[in-house]
Amino acid sequence: MATDNCDTVNMDPAMDLLSDEDLEREAEGFKEQGNAFYVKKDYAEAFNYYTKAIDMCPKNPSYYGNRAATLMMLYRYREALEDSQQAVRLDSTFMKGHLREGKCHLSLGNAMAAKRCFQRVLELESDNSQAQQELKNAESILEYERMAEIGFEKRDFRMVVFCMDRALDLSSACHRFKILKSECLALLGQYPEAQSVASDILRMDSTNADALYVRGLCLYYEDCIDKAVQFFVQALRMAPDHDKARLACRNAKALKAKKEEGNKAFKDGNYESAYELYSDALTIDPNNIKTNAKLYCNRATVGSKLKKLDQAIEDCTKAIKLDEIYVKAYLRRAQCYMETEQYDEAVRDYEKVYQTEKTKEHKHLLKNAQLELKKSKRKDYYKVLGVDKNATEDEIKKAYRKRALLHHPDRHSSASPEEQKEEEKKFKEVGEAFSVLSDPKKKSRYDSGQDLEDDGMNMGDFDANNIFKAFFGGPGGFSFEASGPGNFFFQFG
Repeated sequence: MATDNCDTVNMDPAMDLLSDEDLEREAEGFKEQGNAFYVKKDYAEAFNYYTKAIDMCPKNPSYYGNRAATLMMLYRYREALEDSQQAVRLDSTFMKGHLREGKCHLSLGNAMAAKRCFQRVLELESDNSQAQQELKNAESILEYERMAEIGFEKRDFRMVVFCMDRALDLSSACHRFKILKSECLALLGQYPEAQSVASDILRMDSTNADALYVRGLCLYYEDCIDKAVQFFVQALRMAPDHDKARLACRNAKALKAKKEEGNKAFKDGNYESAYELYSDALTIDPNNIKTNAKLYCNRATVGSKLKKLDQAIEDCTKAIKLDEIYVKAYLRRAQCYMETEQYDEAVRDYEKVYQTEKTKEHKHLLKNAQLELKKSKRKDYYKVLGVDKNATEDEIKKAYRKRALLHHPDRHSSASPEEQKEEEKKFKEVGEAFSVLSDPKKKSRYDSGQDLEDDGMNMGDFDANNIFKAFFGGPGGFSFEASGPGNFFFQFG
């Protein structure tokens, strides 16, 4: 009855002059106007007129139902939920009210509450197709939540993101699903996308502790630790029992402190201490990929200072595995490869760097590595003579005298044919080495990596005996004579 729907409430005093029938008629007029605006999709005006109708008759469930529908079109689901709940409080058999309440719960991600609403509709009308479909949607969301929970426990963050995307197709206004998705995006290293989701929520609710935490997490993983701590602290102000924010804040502060200690030790030249401090820092948070990549590279720098070159190369490799475009790690590893004469690997790393950053310095480093690689593929005449690359002319002569006498074929005349062949080969190499390193022009070309054949020197036709004779000189002959078992001395004629 009209009197049931239009009981007097605190209204404009002028309304006291209207009868219940007049109030109901006035309210119906506002409702009809609201309906007209709703059809035109002018939801803001529809909302205003439905509100006027409610003010006239605050106990009419359909007015709340209509305003709930309008609020849903305006994406104001929490307000729509309140109106739909009021509608079914006024009339527990109001199916549209139950459906809209369920839809609001669904949009907000409250699948269990939505499920109860749709089940209530089916109790009232068992063949209601809309309620049947929405009930299936609610059950789908519950399944996606279950799968996401398992995925998170297994650290299968891609699975969680997939489940949350599917759930958000049905629960577009659920902040909880968006937060979980953004947290997993951050853990996957997809920081811009994660920040975007968290920032959208903060624009709507600046006090959302979960969104503040995820925003801080993104900054933390991007090695912006000071800014990250500010967000974690803010999240803890909003929710003092936020365990994730508290742990992240503690890790961020510890990581920063340990890294700074390591940097100071390195600058002070205390390399052993720096190495240990960087190692300690690496144990704090395995999930912080970017910071850990820097820590591995820092430890590699210390390792190279300590001549732990193999360990330094391994640390650079770990840094690159965490950050595939980390130029500094490629440069450090390439330098270590150069020092350990692994020129193929050094060239590969310098090529990667030059492709990323085409600077003159990187081009020079690449060319130098390519030159050393080319030089490494020829005979190392310095090693053949057993001298340093900075050996003097006298040191080269002394080395030749020693090696030539050691490998001269006459000295090994009683050896097996295989041993004689090997010694002849070494004797020839010693002669080649002396021929090149004793000639300033050839030595210069050799040191610069140029081809000696350009000087007309064909090593294939080289005669080591001519070098030997020229070096030892004298008109007389030379021979090896035994001075005891296994001992020989060179005698001039």
